[in-house]
Amino acid sequence: MNKGLSIVLMSILCISLIVGCVNQGTPEKTTTTTIKIGSPNTIKAANFFDTNLGVFSKISNLTLTKMDENGKIIGNMATKYEASNNDKVWKFYINPELYWSDGKKVTPEDVKFSVEYYANKIPYAGWIKQRLKAVTVIPEENAVEILFTEPYTRTNLEFTTYNILPKHVWESIQDPMNYIQIDNYVGCGPFFISNVNLDSQIVTLKKNPYWKGKQSVVDTIEIHMYKTNDALALDLENGTLDVYYKYAGSYPYSNIQKLIDTGKYATIKKMNVGLIFLGMNLQRQPMSDVNFRNAISYAINYDEIAKIDALGYGTAPNRGFVPPTMEFYKETPKLEYNLEKAKQLLNEAGYKDGNGNGILETTDGKDIKLIMLLRPEYVRSGELVQDYLKKVGIETTLKSVDSSTWISLKDKYYYDLTITRTTPWGMLMHAQWGSGYFDSRRTGEGVLHNLSDPEFLKICDNILSTTDSGKLKIYAYDLQDYYSDNLPGITLYWNENITPYSKKFSGWYVDPLFGIYNTETFLNLQKAS
Repeated sequence: MNKGLSIVLMSILCISLIVGCVNQGTPEKTTTTTIKIGSPNTIKAANFFDTNLGVFSKISNLTLTKMDENGKIIGNMATKYEASNNDKVWKFYINPELYWSDGKKVTPEDVKFSVEYYANKIPYAGWIKQRLKAVTVIPEENAVEILFTEPYTRTNLEFTTYNILPKHVWESIQDPMNYIQIDNYVGCGPFFISNVNLDSQIVTLKKNPYWKGKQSVVDTIEIHMYKTNDALALDLENGTLDVYYKYAGSYPYSNIQKLIDTGKYATIKKMNVGLIFLGMNLQRQPMSDVNFRNAISYAINYDEIAKIDALGYGTAPNRGFVPPTMEFYKETPKLEYNLEKAKQLLNEAGYKDGNGNGILETTDGKDIKLIMLLRPEYVRSGELVQDYLKKVGIETTLKSVDSSTWISLKDKYYYDLTITRTTPWGMLMHAQWGSGYFDSRRTGEGVLHNLSDPEFLKICDNILSTTDSGKLKIYAYDLQDYYSDNLPGITLYWNENITPYSKKFSGWYVDPLFGIYNTETFLNLQKAS
């Protein structure tokens, strides 16, 4: 071989080796950001329509509308929307830049399919089936028009909670309530649910590769679900989680200071739109008697229960049920603790201890022995109310059951009393101001649907049909006066929601419906400097 050529070849080989060594010694550095959320909201099954998985899907399968931090309803999947003068026809213009996480374009057909699918196959969407007349796609406007049989002024609010489905995925699924899926839920938001692991109790969301909007610094979201608050609190205190999230709820008040003392977390404080209340089976005596309900309202020590249960983060409520955080709140009389007045009113209503055994009797001579149906998180409140009622001669037995059993027994009206909560969404749904919890025509896991009084139903219908904001305020006042006079539910306390978050991140955005769990949060989070 020519000596000159050999030298050239050897030089090339040496350069190649040097470059290779340099490349091996300085590999390209890639970093990913994972947000770890700790939540007591567990899921029962890897089913899209599971209550809590439905909440976690809000940043994956977008809703038509959403609520901003000030409580205003704005577009979400829809860039804008409009209603006819009588609120029977609602038109939603779909964002043309949205793509499903499998690469297919989002179309108005997906929205039409979703509305009809919810109406026909999802039990809690009964209001849609009851009122829906037609859904029409308007291709040239990339829009959907929804026609109802009657005016429905709350349509824009209702659609803040219904996750839109990809038609090409769901049209072949005939039994959605029992359909199990572990991986890759097709979504159109900035993230999609990539895995639901019930063994590790982790829901994982990844970036939607076809998202055209603002890009997040977050690559992966892990929702770590906990069955006990103690285990969750320990992981937070150890710094292994970035934020706490409980849908429409607060971090346990008893653990707040200990977490703050770690120096790793700050908190977001918001007055709750929801509340804790004593519900009653209005189909049974004596709860069906308004005089009985009014009398026992004076037996409850509201300041004490707020102090013990809410540890200073709660306040004594009014008779009008609705908290002051809601629009058109009316200042009704305060709920008052007065044992002697409670006893007097019970006696005047005909509830007396005829045989001297210490237990009051109904008007037909039977001892008043009530069953209070409770989920575990309300047992402490139940024990307090049990003690309060005992002091006025009413015997109460507590029956603690899991959530599924509570829903089943509640829907069959197999109870006398219960303690439960309202959520911000629950306070706003139906005719607003908590009406959906009582209206006998409403269905849902958390509602009591125990009130069929024509006067109450008429107020609800007035609210649902009016398009006049002046009249709406009048009807809202009418509803709160009805609550105050009739007490279908007795509020135990109004409270604050506390959400702790890691100081490692900033940019948390809070809306009244879903707290920090929304697209605005995850698109705007930044690593703290």
